[in-house]
Order: sequence, then structure tokens, then C-alpha cells
Amino acid sequence: MQESLQMVDSQRLGAELQHALQCEVRFDDGMRAAYAADASNYRQVPIGVVLPRSVEDVVGAMRICAQHNVPVLARGGATSLNGQTVNVAVVIDCSKHLDRVLSIDAAAGRARVEPGVVCDTLRDAAEQHGLTFAPDPATHSRCTLGGMIGNNSCGPHSVMAGTTVDNIERLEVLTYDGARFWCGPTSETEYQEILRAGGRRAELYRRLKGIAEKYGDAIRKGFPKIKRRVSGYNLDQLLPENGFNVARALVGSEGTCALTLQAEVRLVKSPPERVLVVLAFPDIYAAGDAVPRILAAKPIACEGLDEAIIGGLRERGLRLDDIALLPPGKAWLMVEFGADTREEAVLRAAALGGGVITDKAMIGRLWTIRETGASATALNLGAKGIDPVVGWEDAAVDPLRLGDYLREFQALVDRYDYRTSLYGHFGDGCIHARINFDLRTGAGLEHWRRFLAEAARLVVKYGGSLSGEHGDGQAKGELLPIMFSAELMQAFREFKAAWDPRKRMNPGKLIDARPFDADLRLGPHYRPVTLKTNFQFRSEVGDGFTRAAEHCIGMGKCRSHAGGTMCPSYRATREERYSTRGRARLLSEMLRGEVITEGWASTEVREALDWCLACKGCRSDCPTHTDMAAYKAEFLSHHYETHRRPRQAWSMGRIGEWAPLASRFPGVVNALSKLGISKALAGVSAERTLPRFAPRTFRGQFTSMGGKERVVLFDDTFNNHFRPQTALAAQKVLESTGCAVELPAQHVCCGRPYYDYGMLDQAKRALGRVLEVLAPQLDAGLPVVVLEPGCLSVFRDELRQLMPDDARAQQLFRQVVSLGELLRARHFVPNLQTKVFVQSHCHQKALWGAQADLEVLRSAGCEVIAPDTGCCGMSGSFGYKPAHLEASKRIADLALLPALSKAPDAVVMANGFSCREQIESLAGRPTLHLAEVLAPK
Repeated sequence: MQESLQMVDSQRLGAELQHALQCEVRFDDGMRAAYAADASNYRQVPIGVVLPRSVEDVVGAMRICAQHNVPVLARGGATSLNGQTVNVAVVIDCSKHLDRVLSIDAAAGRARVEPGVVCDTLRDAAEQHGLTFAPDPATHSRCTLGGMIGNNSCGPHSVMAGTTVDNIERLEVLTYDGARFWCGPTSETEYQEILRAGGRRAELYRRLKGIAEKYGDAIRKGFPKIKRRVSGYNLDQLLPENGFNVARALVGSEGTCALTLQAEVRLVKSPPERVLVVLAFPDIYAAGDAVPRILAAKPIACEGLDEAIIGGLRERGLRLDDIALLPPGKAWLMVEFGADTREEAVLRAAALGGGVITDKAMIGRLWTIRETGASATALNLGAKGIDPVVGWEDAAVDPLRLGDYLREFQALVDRYDYRTSLYGHFGDGCIHARINFDLRTGAGLEHWRRFLAEAARLVVKYGGSLSGEHGDGQAKGELLPIMFSAELMQAFREFKAAWDPRKRMNPGKLIDARPFDADLRLGPHYRPVTLKTNFQFRSEVGDGFTRAAEHCIGMGKCRSHAGGTMCPSYRATREERYSTRGRARLLSEMLRGEVITEGWASTEVREALDWCLACKGCRSDCPTHTDMAAYKAEFLSHHYETHRRPRQAWSMGRIGEWAPLASRFPGVVNALSKLGISKALAGVSAERTLPRFAPRTFRGQFTSMGGKERVVLFDDTFNNHFRPQTALAAQKVLESTGCAVELPAQHVCCGRPYYDYGMLDQAKRALGRVLEVLAPQLDAGLPVVVLEPGCLSVFRDELRQLMPDDARAQQLFRQVVSLGELLRARHFVPNLQTKVFVQSHCHQKALWGAQADLEVLRSAGCEVIAPDTGCCGMSGSFGYKPAHLEASKRIADLALLPALSKAPDAVVMANGFSCREQIESLAGRPTLHLAEVLAPK
């Protein structure tokens, strides 16, 4: 099939789709590269991508694809771990536009949704009625209902109310040959009515009824009697005792049979009060042995973690405060109880012994360890040895036999000389294992093959399922004959053929799957080019740009719709290529050189990176710390060796060079700006107001007042030329604590704006100049107080990447402090009694956090409002560009502006210059720096 697709006229196909549909149709290399991989080990470059705006677009796309006889792949959040969401096909991605909860019937406990709706969006809507959609995978903040239906997804709370298949009432589906209908449980009367109506649906139902009658006994006998049997098709749902439920039979079919257009799902009561018990054990096997006792207490979730996950987080210095909440041990079970009242929930939990946690924030922190731990430890420290991967991820057995299974499984891992972590949904007997399989050599693949065959036989020995959550896809499909009899395998083939006789729906997955060692993203044929870079890209998991690009493992947290900073451009556009993951895929394809063939000269990569705000949110929010801001600066530094830089690079990128000159004539420059002349020349959106130069710079007003302890106040470009009142306030605050404030011998710029345009040569020279000017003060051991978070991030981040072996650079790194950090260390406690709304700069949140600022404000008696508002959307010069204006506004409107509207009487504090400009422009609220809030009046 793959070979026959070489004859597809993709240009003609794309043109026909674009002409017929009212939506985006993207067949360019950049979009194909962004969709070439998911969270699995697999890579298959699609033919093109369709982003439907309506169900009619989906129907039209299917019709045209069928006319061209090309495969179709439905894709949602693409967090699949077994290769279901990559294929050489036309991708239909409903996650951008078809993402609504259409209705909720609270009385009936039902909701109707579009396939692209995110799990958390549905759950949030249901919670308003005291209900919830029970299945909640770790990716619940970005996985879509369509994907969950395709995978038969589960999650911790499947203990409470089952997997996705147990929570689907009806589906509206579309077949490859154009049949469109609602399906669900089918009574004999309804079945006869369908037959009388005739047509494709009648033919299909007749064949499905025949499969149920022919293979009924084999299904009853051969399907494992466990809750987490996710492997294979759900043929048991066609049996008469299950109501001949065609919708539920399609759940878990991974898009190999039909597309979901709408879904009617079951909602269950959401326990209003939830508490958590964390139990410690000497090893993970003892934790498994304890599961029967725990299930008898009727928890709503029971999750297991081993020392490999927790120890890996400790080694990396991640989530240490959260890990400290765990009781001493080598393995842990997190057991959640729910009830109508807290007292009832606590009473149920107390039966297990151990402390009962009732604080919601603490419970959330502990759940986050479980949800992100495996991803955060997915790359080996120092690139020593082989990274753990998802080549055997989610087998499930009877939870009552879990301890014994774990012992045998670990023995098997040891016999093959692998290492693994063990964690997962212990309450349902579903075990996740990240194992250091060698997928990059032929010998490694052969070793892997032998292991998987034995691992599959072990699961069958325990009456289990090869997949207990993540589906079969390509990773497990080839192994299904070990789990199912030849008769049942034939039944699966007939089920697939009934729906998709032309084998064009996500072919090569689940049934008659391609080999599990084919199409590997980082397999033996992976030969990326090695490129010379300006940044050293040194990290705890290995050095170099290629290794940096491998940081992204595809789990898609950058597509999360709520919380955190990452990824503002994706949240504004819902474009995969504008997510951190999408950009990482483009860079990987650039290094591979097959789809993106122009290397640093690629316009597709440049366009994707142009929409990166360089907010550094991925440095902290991404579990593997993908550093897209650095990758962007590196790429642009080489791209513009052969391409002309945009006007903004010379105006905003070099602001540190021309601002000192312009500040000599502030009135003239401000007048030109007011007339719009400056904006036109600078390439700035006409709707934006350029910052005004102050009549006098801070340096021009500075007078040292003396003091006991010398500190250096770094007079950055913005607080020197545009907002000198901020630096003057900082001087007052520092002097009030007994500091003798001094400035660098000369005004120097950190060079932050250079990075946005890839001017890394200029950036390095700027840093060299900073080190030269500050040398005497650094040698004297003086703290260097930096007011602008963007400047401080240069000294704490880019400085060490550009000049990693420079001793003076290390000095500066050690001696720079924020104002809040210095004041906290000096126990500065003014008496303010003020309500303060805090918008922290993205770089601050990513690299050192806002805790010092918040502690100083609270110590001063302030009522602090510090919601999770994400990125403001300005991000240096991003929001000034005409092409980015609307996106910049949308980003601000996601969380920041609504939060500000709820605090109308609060002083607005924002340390970042661009944050202040955005808030004052869009919210019309004056802003203050921390220094101005604290300064003596």
C-alpha cells in the first residue's frame, strides 16, 4: 500500500480539497513535517493535512479522498504512544475548530460533543452540574474526545466508572465510502428497521450481526475477563447480551473503521469531596500485592509509582518540594477517595491507615508527579546509555494478581539486560514501563523483538491484555496473535472489512499492522546531520543541537488548554506547527533532510519559529525542558546568513544600540513616533503605541547617596531610557536597606533583543562588553541587581550557552540577583497594606520563579493576587509586529485580561517592560515594577 501511494498526485488532490472545502488544506512540507510523528516511536510523513471547520468539511474531505483512493487518518491531540496517529495518509485534524461541547443534559447524565473537544473542556463543563466524564488520561489537558474514542482511553478514575467504551452512548460516524449515521445499542426492532431501509448501513449492520453470531462463543471464551482489555476490536459489544452496541464496538478501533463526527457520552456524578492517601512500600511488588486490600475499600483511583521515577526526578532536581510530601519508601500507591462530604471521604480513606491529605493544592501537586514523572525522566542524564522509550507501555492484568505479575515481568526485564521504571493504574492492573530498548541498531531491534514476544506471552499467562490503555496501533498490532486465537483474528479482519473494504482507514495499524520495528522515528536509518552552532547546547541529558532537538518526546503538554505558560502561540492559533512539539518536529525533519531539505535556509522552519514568542515557557512547563527560545535564536542566526532580516530586526532587535542616541533628542523621537513615522519605518503595527523616551535617562539623574554595603544596579536599556522612574525607585529601596548603590562604569546593554532575530554574534559581543565593564565590580564580589527579567534571564541562561567556559561569565551568573531576591535575603519588610495584582514575566517563571517577589510583598502586608495568567502576549517585540497583533491580543485575553478585570481595585505589578506595555495598552491600567510598589513614598 505504501508503495502504491507514490503514484498519488498530491498537488492535484490538495487543490481539489482546497476548492471544495471551506477550511484550511495544507499540503506544504512544513505542515507535513509537523504531523510526521506523535508521542510514539513512529514516524510516517502524511500526504497532507485538512483542518475542518464543520462536519460538512469532514464529509467533503472523505469523499474526495475516496475518489483519489488515498488513506485517511483522524488525528486529535496526537498523544498516542503506539503509533496510531501517524500514517502516510491525508490527516483530518478536528482539534483546531471542531472542539465544542454541544449540549449537556444533566438530568439524563449525557453530553454531546464534537470530536476535537479536549477532555478537560468537557469535564469542566460537566463539573458545573456536579458531573464528570470519568476517563481521564494523564494527557487530559490536551487529548481530545475523538482520540479517546479511537483509543478507548482510560486514566486513574477508570476505577470509578470504567474506560471510554463504558462511557459512550451513541456516535455519529462516517465511513470511507460516505455512509453517515448515528449508532449505539440496537434492539431487534431497530435492527429490522435498519434492514428495511436498505443501503450501505443495512449491509454493514447485517455483516456485523453475522460476525456476532458466527464468532460469539469464541469472543465469550477468548476475551480476557478484565476491565482494561483494550487490545483488539470490541466485538463483545456486538453480542446480544451487550445490546448489539455498534457505537461501543467502534470505540478503540483507532480510526481504522470510521470517523467520529459527534459523540453522545455518559456523565457520572463527580464526588464533590476528594481526599488522598499515599502509601509507601519497600518495593513495587509489595505495592502490587496490596492492591486487592485497597480495592476492597472502594477508592475512585489507585495509582502506583516506583523509585525509578521518583529517583529520576530527584537526580534532575525536579519537583523536589512535591516529592518531599511522599512518605519514606521505594514505591508508592496514591489512593483517592470521593464522597459527598469531606468527613465521609476521610472516613473511607482512614480505613487504609496512613495520613489522609485533604488540601486540594497538595493533592494536585502529588497527582502532577504521577502525570509528568515518566516524561520528565525520558532522557538519560549525560546521554549515558540508551534513553527509556515506550516500546512496551501499557499491558494490563487482573489487579488481584498484580504483585506476582510484576515480579515475573521484572525478572524478564533483567534477563534481557534492560532497565525499566514501573508505574501506572494499579487499581485496574494496568502497568506502564519505560524501558531502555535499543531501537537504533539492527541487533538492538532483534533483541527487542524477542523481548516483546516473551512479554506478550507473560501477559497472556496472567489472563491480561497487551494494551490496557494506549491501544495497539503499530506497536502491538503484530503481537495480537499471541493474545487472540486465529479464529478471533479472523473475526477482527472481517469486522475491519465490513467497515473499510478498501483498507484505506488508517491502514497498517491494529489489524494486519505493519511490523512494530518499521517506520521508527529514531531507528537504524536515522542519520541526522551535525551542524555547527553558536550556542553550545550543553544540558544534563547531553550536548549538541541534535540532542537538543530530541528533548521533545511528543507528549504534547505544549498543547494544554489551561494553566502554565507554554505554549502561547499554540493557544492563540491552535496550529500544531506553532506548538513547541510542532516546531521540534520541524527541526528534527530539518536535521533528517528528507522532507525539509533546505537546512538552515528553510522558509517553513523560519515561519514556524517566527510565531514562537521565545517566552521560555517550555523550559519549565515541558517535562523534558525543550528550549525552543534557544533553538529559534540559533536557527535564525544561520537562516539570516542567506536571507534578508525583517525591518524589525534593525529597529527593535538593535534597540540597545540606537536608544542611547535617540535619548539625546527624546522630544523629536517621540514626536515622530506620535505621527506614525517611526512605526512605519520600524515595521510596527499601526495599532500599537511605541514606548516614549523619557526626558532624562536614569543614569543622567543618578546620584549615589552612600551606604554600608555596595551593590551594583544594572541600568538596562528599558529602565534607563524609557522608565527611569523604576530604576530611581529601585535605588531608593536599596538605599533604605543600607545599600550603597553604584552603577556600572558605563551604560551597557545585555543584548536581549538580539536573540529574537538571531543576532548571536552581536549578542555575544554585547555580553563581552558587559563582562568587561563589570569586571572590577565582579572581582569585588558585588551583587549585581537586575530589574528587567529579560536581562536577568540573559545572564542566567544565554550567557552560559554562548560563553560556557568563560570564568568571568560564571562570575556574573553567580552574582546577578533580582531585586526581590536581594530584598528577601536582606529581610526587607516595609509596611504597605496594599492589594497587588502580580503578572510575572515569562522568563522569570521559567528560570527562577516569582517566589521571592511574592514573599517580599506578603511580608510587607500586601494582599497579593497572583493567578496563573500565562504569557501576556507581548513578549519583547512579538506583539508589535503587524502579523502578530491579533494573536498577541488573543494570548492576553486567554487569562491575563479576564484576571485583571476581576481585580479592578488592585495595584498592577509587572516587572517586565513588555508586560507593562501590553497591560497598559490592552487593559488601560497603569503598572508598577516591584521597586515602585515598595519604594518609600
